[in-house]
Amino acid sequence: MKLVTYRSGKNLCVGVVAGNFVLDAAGVIELARKARLRDKKFKSAIAALKRAGAPPSDMIALLARGERYWNALGGVAAGIAEFGKLPKGVGVPLAKARLAAPIARPGKITCVGLNYADHAHEQGIEPPTAPIFFLKSSNTICGPGDPVRLLASSSQIDYEAELAVVMGKGGRDIPEERAMEHVAGYTLLNDVTARDFQFADKQWFRGKSGDTFAPTGPWIVTRDEVPDPHHLKISLTLNGQTMQDSNTSNLIFKIPYLISYLSRSLTWEPGDLLSTGTPPGVGVFRKPPVFLKPGDRMSVTVERVGTLTNPVIAK
Repeated sequence: MKLVTYRSGKNLCVGVVAGNFVLDAAGVIELARKARLRDKKFKSAIAALKRAGAPPSDMIALLARGERYWNALGGVAAGIAEFGKLPKGVGVPLAKARLAAPIARPGKITCVGLNYADHAHEQGIEPPTAPIFFLKSSNTICGPGDPVRLLASSSQIDYEAELAVVMGKGGRDIPEERAMEHVAGYTLLNDVTARDFQFADKQWFRGKSGDTFAPTGPWIVTRDEVPDPHHLKISLTLNGQTMQDSNTSNLIFKIPYLISYLSRSLTWEPGDLLSTGTPPGVGVFRKPPVFLKPGDRMSVTVERVGTLTNPVIAK
């Protein structure tokens, strides 16, 4: 199942991709309440939606209701989409949907540095023996198709394709063997970075936290759709040329370990993002280096998850 945030007029709506449509969560719930979908196979899903009360206000609120809830929503949405024609006000064709970042303001955007063995090798350094974490601030979030804005004060802005984990169930002190139960699903994140800031500061926060420096999307693919997140092709193209091409099998620290490791000191919350690191091929380590410029177009692709494309513009 794919969960989305999309624009309807001036509003951001939470929706579900069902077939060739994006169905508005509020519209699906209203139909369920009016019992317009009478097929017996949806009876339990409709009952679950009715019990939950008012529709979720945003993606974080949807995720906080738990896996049973969003599965019920997806089931009812699929039933509606089977009719081939949407009831008025329930949604839009996927091809016409104006998708936004799935989570507009995550509570935490936690990223992992040097987490691909081949990325460490391209820098001529040994892979780390413990995870290296850093944060991006929420002002970095933008969605599919949104422009990444360069900084007038930086001349070395780089791309980084990443698979991001979306937390569904919160928790602290999570055992590694139970960690995946806390994952709602996966999205894409481009960890845009001002390298000159990063190297001058000798720490990463400022270089990683420029406005629009974390394009995400185009949706959240739920955990059940990705049986093994550690065997997925990951790539990035810049103006159609492949710059990064690897596989998540090269991750040094796997997702359950990362979730558990951090949960020893912080509480995960629904909607938090854990971006798992970037493979080799980033611009700064190319010879000669390649940095982003106005007019560029970046596309991140991860197998089973999708493609995230963003143009680059001057500030």
